[in-house]
Amino acid sequence: MANDILLKIEGLRASVEDKEILKGVDLVIRKGEIHAVMGPNGAGKSTLSAVLAGKPQFTVTAGTIEFLGQDLLAMSPEERAWAGIFLSFQYPVEIPGVTITNFMKTAVNAHRAGKGQDPLKAGDFLKLMREKMAFVQMKPEFAKREVNVGFSGGEKKRNEIFQMAMLDPTLAILDETDSGLDVDALRIVANGVNALHTPDKAAIVITHYQRLLDYIVPDVVHVLKDGKIVKTAGKELVAEIEEKGYDNL
Repeated sequence: MANDILLKIEGLRASVEDKEILKGVDLVIRKGEIHAVMGPNGAGKSTLSAVLAGKPQFTVTAGTIEFLGQDLLAMSPEERAWAGIFLSFQYPVEIPGVTITNFMKTAVNAHRAGKGQDPLKAGDFLKLMREKMAFVQMKPEFAKREVNVGFSGGEKKRNEIFQMAMLDPTLAILDETDSGLDVDALRIVANGVNALHTPDKAAIVITHYQRLLDYIVPDVVHVLKDGKIVKTAGKELVAEIEEKGYDNL
């Protein structure tokens, strides 16, 4: 049904530094769905996530993107976040001098302001933060640490899922969240993503590997190759990729 569509991409072409990366992407994501996007290095997977988030270094040269019926390309990155889009980075950045508590308080209240809501009271914010930290098994003392400074790869990714839990997005985009994770960290991150998922939300999971999709089971799998989606199927496509590779699909 049309009213179930969260994201609709048609004929999307995008470039960076005059080099075309996306060469005509079509994609429809409905409420409650988890979509996996797989493909070889350089296929355009991270470019797709960056375009959806509104990173300014990427130029859209053709096509349309609608999110909840709105023209996503007409929105600033901040407006996209306020509308309910969240991007988990492949390589989360460090922010020296800014504690996780201050960072999240600013982010949460900016989201609320974007929706015309009053800032959270200090007590309500701290309660919410404690709940979400426990949810992703993050130690309470991390609240006082600088954002990602001195964090292990797994701690950085767990912090990303914590941020997602705090902001409660409608569409979560996970750009190679499994990169550099050991099995235990992978399981914690995946469990957090699964627990946050509801019938009204959707997720795009961008990955090279089957192992993440053993924990976050996709409804739809796409193969992105040379800037285009060349194959779409159910979760059985993951096993086919593992067996045949991308070149033999």
